[in-house]
Amino acid sequence: MSEMKRMGLKQVIIVRKDLKLPKGKLCVQVAHASVSAMLETEKIRKDWVTEWLKQGQKKVVLKVDNLEELLKIKRILDENQIPNILIRDAGLTVLPPNTITCLGIGPVPEEIIDKFTGHLKLL
Repeated sequence: MSEMKRMGLKQVIIVRKDLKLPKGKLCVQVAHASVSAMLETEKIRKDWVTEWLKQGQKKVVLKVDNLEELLKIKRILDENQIPNILIRDAGLTVLPPNTITCLGIGPVPEEIIDKFTGHLKLL
């Protein structure tokens, strides 16, 4: 069995609690983050995306209290070259344009991403 097949991969979506988004809006933002993070990861680690798709596309949705906490995690991920992307709302419904709603990460090997997000609580 190859090393890639032994490692579990997952995608992590982190959302801001302080926005108190309606459930439908929250779901759409998480969906945007999932697709966008996968495309971002594919640019640099296509093998991770391919294996993640084979493994069933595991993902978790976590929460942070505010934008500052979200941006702090993003900075750490960037410093460690972990593929991620901020999601900004278009502002057509409940939020002002360009409001950062969530952060999409990976897919990334679980043992790597858990080091950076393992302390966060599930949404």
